[in-house]
Amino acid sequence: MDAEHMGDDLATVMFTEEQIQDRLRELAEQVWADYHDKDVLLLGVLKGAVMVMADFMRALPGSAEMDWMAVSSYGSGTKSSGVVRILKDLDTDITGRHVLIVEDIIDSGLTLSWISANLRSRGPASLEIVTLLRKPEAAKVEIDVRYVGFDIADEFVVGYGLDYAEKYRNLRVIGTLAPHVYS
Repeated sequence: MDAEHMGDDLATVMFTEEQIQDRLRELAEQVWADYHDKDVLLLGVLKGAVMVMADFMRALPGSAEMDWMAVSSYGSGTKSSGVVRILKDLDTDITGRHVLIVEDIIDSGLTLSWISANLRSRGPASLEIVTLLRKPEAAKVEIDVRYVGFDIADEFVVGYGLDYAEKYRNLRVIGTLAPHVYS
């Protein structure tokens, strides 16, 4: 879906499709420089990371395996409590593997902190994070993120996998919703 198909639901375009793709290519080059000689497993967190994972993987200059987790984070509305339940676990044993979590966005960090601790308990050789977006002002816990696409303000954003009430994930840009959509 293109931005013009959203009518007045989209308040602002934060990042265009071209800006997103350019930054993902840059991140892929950085990651490949660090992991080209390692057995790396890319781990996406469903559903939001689908777009980021697909385009990030295609931008890598070499081959990498991928796997997926789906988690449910309890909270109210658009805020996470950090209480996490695994809905779909990994199909891959990560013992001794170099694991790179691929995320769409990090805001409070509560869910990702839980996921990271859970994965570390499984004995990977290393565990790092790449995220397209990070909201430093929204952080409730310290998360060491090795690769960051863009730091953004603490605004609710949609598009490129990010949703509001399961809508707008297929928007090719990342933007903010007009207040009439969620008020």
